Amino acid sequence: MIESKPTLFIFSGLPASGKSSLAKGLVAHLAASYLRIDTIEQGLRDLLDCDVVEQGYLLSHRIAAENLQAGQHVVCDSCNPLEVTRRGWEQIAVDNDVPYINIEVTCTDEAEHQRRINQRDVSVAGLTLPNWLEIQQREYHAWTVERCVIDTAGITLSKSISELIETLT
Repeated sequence: MIESKPTLFIFSGLPASGKSSLAKGLVAHLAASYLRIDTIEQGLRDLLDCDVVEQGYLLSHRIAAENLQAGQHVVCDSCNPLEVTRRGWEQIAVDNDVPYINIEVTCTDEAEHQRRINQRDVSVAGLTLPNWLEIQQREYHAWTVERCVIDTAGITLSKSISELIETLT
């Protein structure tokens, strides 16, 4: 599935599922551009002292489009919980005449997922991470389109990255 033509890799999944780690692994493998919604949204909060709703996604769409136009693969890392946000990313690829691949990262072992949430470090300065209850209550729409699903439960990060790259090639 990975082509020489610039491709938009759209990562989705609940917090602490492993999506940022997998996304960074793919970025390193492809030498791709990396866009993380948490970083962009927190930057907007810090710089503009405002509540951020959809602005992070809209700004990320513009940055993704520019990188695709410059000939770069782009890896987008976000929870991407709603159909509307998923279609928004896909539209960026369509508008720029490049392929896209939806990648949903899951952790089907609930105990492991909760442990990750409780043990993870904040990698974006100033970002408040959601707790287990907030993640369980988060709106997350069922998928209605084809996607690559990577379950990170019970396997190492390097194995998850290898599985992802193997699936995409």
